[in-house]
Amino acid sequence: QVAPVESGGGSVQAGGSLTLSCAFSGYSFCMGWFRQAPGKEREGIAMIDNKGITKYSTSVEGRFTISKDDATKSAHLRMHNLQPEDTAMCYCAALVGVGNWVCEIGCSGGDCYANAALGTRYDRWGQGTQVTVSS
Repeated sequence: QVAPVESGGGSVQAGGSLTLSCAFSGYSFCMGWFRQAPGKEREGIAMIDNKGITKYSTSVEGRFTISKDDATKSAHLRMHNLQPEDTAMCYCAALVGVGNWVCEIGCSGGDCYANAALGTRYDRWGQGTQVTVSS
C-alpha cells in the first residue's frame, strides 16, 4: 500500500516558522496533519479535502495554514509563530476513497477519524517528522 511521506520537520526557536510537506501518490479524499507529543494523545491539527475545504484545530488556527498541490500530489502545512507546546512528532495521513461529507480531524483512543459517526478512520499514515520548538 502507498503511504504518505513527510518532510520538513526541524528545530526552531519560539516565534519561528516551519513548513511541513506530505507527498502521497495515491488518490485521497482528504489529507490531514496530526501530531503527538510525548505522553499525550495524538491530536488532529489540520485537514484539506479534494475540494480544497480546510479545517483546523483551535490550538493552531490562525498560525498554521494547510494547502495542497494537485500537480505534485502533495499537501503542505505552513506553521508560524511556533511555541514550545507545538513540539511533537507530526504525521500526515490520508483517507483513500470517496465521500460526500467534510472530513474531521478528531482523535480518540488512538484512532483518528475522518468521520466519527461513520467510524471512518484515516487509513494511510506516514512515518512522521519531528518538530521541536525551544523557548
